[in-house]
Amino acid sequence: MSTAVSHDIRVSVLSRFEAGQSDPNEGRFLFSYRITIANRGQRTVQLLRRHWFIADSLAPQAEVRGPGVVGAVPVLEPGEQFTYTSFCELRSGMGRMHGIYHMRHLDDESEFEVAIPSFDLQFPYVAN
Repeated sequence: MSTAVSHDIRVSVLSRFEAGQSDPNEGRFLFSYRITIANRGQRTVQLLRRHWFIADSLAPQAEVRGPGVVGAVPVLEPGEQFTYTSFCELRSGMGRMHGIYHMRHLDDESEFEVAIPSFDLQFPYVAN
């Protein structure tokens, strides 16, 4: 598990190779990742946007930007957390992701960035 803390927001990521939805012979490697965003601060925050950097050993680095996460723009009160699962498809069995969440404090509308820690996407047999 990878974890980072920025501006009192803790982001933890756990990735997994999805064998049943992958076809390595065809260059299709599907990975799921579960992210938990925890508000460790004293102010209510909202996640507005995401910005991902995706590295695949057989493809150019990709960037993905968009509103919210999995169709949501969650609001987190102090002490609350939000967990979601998403997916990434690679052409190879080795990759890496990291990114940024753009968030705001609801009391004064000030925006800030939260780091999404780097995590590996690795086909289980590639390391052997």
